[in-house]
Amino acid sequence: MDEFTLIRKHFQLLSPASADVLLGVGDDCALLLPPAGEELAVTTDTLVAGRHFDAQARPGDIAWKALAVSLSDLAAMGARPRWFVLALTLEQADEAWLEAFAQGLKALAGPSGISLVGGDTTRGPLSVTITAMGTVPSGKAIRRSCAKPGDVVCVTGTLGDAALALQLGLATQCARFDADREFLKQRLNRPTPRLSVGCSLRGLAHAALDLSDGLAGDLQHILEASWVGAEIQADKLPMSEAFQRLAPAATRLQLQAAGGDDYELCLCIPPERFEEARRKLDVPLHHIGRITREPGLRWLDAGGRTLAVELRGYNHFP
Repeated sequence: MDEFTLIRKHFQLLSPASADVLLGVGDDCALLLPPAGEELAVTTDTLVAGRHFDAQARPGDIAWKALAVSLSDLAAMGARPRWFVLALTLEQADEAWLEAFAQGLKALAGPSGISLVGGDTTRGPLSVTITAMGTVPSGKAIRRSCAKPGDVVCVTGTLGDAALALQLGLATQCARFDADREFLKQRLNRPTPRLSVGCSLRGLAHAALDLSDGLAGDLQHILEASWVGAEIQADKLPMSEAFQRLAPAATRLQLQAAGGDDYELCLCIPPERFEEARRKLDVPLHHIGRITREPGLRWLDAGGRTLAVELRGYNHFP
């Protein structure tokens, strides 16, 4: 199968007719028409076999996660997803693998309202690169650089599930925990981008980002960009029931703060508007700390005492 046949057969279904796509898959470039009065938000992520996913993972899961990580970036900016391009490197053109991969993309792209408008395929070690584009009303994007002292630091969903799934692997073989293990596995392989959260909190949240490398590392980006610090209450980090049952108490903070792969949103919100923000959302929003004038990130116990811990997010180039 040549490259163009591969594209037509497996990926044309991801490029439905749309008024904002003047020309999609099949030409040298896509021609797109952003809505008037909106800014374009663009993000790119690469997932490499053996580094970001197991090469033997289900192709549908690989596709879902590759798209989800980019959608999560759009969510953090308050952008509405519109288009994406796909660069896919394959060791060989396996028909069954490609069909399952395309279906995994479709399963997330459809509900997210994003269309495939181009890309590239080539031969080599398995990797997936997605560039996702969204739009946000002019001047309304939620940035990392606008957190203010006194802001509530909050996160959506729960933290540590994906990191625990990786840690457990196949080690915990107990029928009693099968449902918990499946839940954690889904959190790792098919994260849910919090798209409605970013759009709902435009004009309300001062700053936001998505949690890909772990709260301890990712929150630092907000602190550095905004020239502020933060105090985080370790006992307030939200846990799923499966995490509570399977994560050893001694490793919980490490998994939740530095494990990565959560793809939840971390937001900084004025304290007087936190309850309003929580009511606007269809997912849980948890108050975990506050922004301070004093630089640095400090971890506190339930009594407000500073914890002597060193927590770092994932680093691609340690």
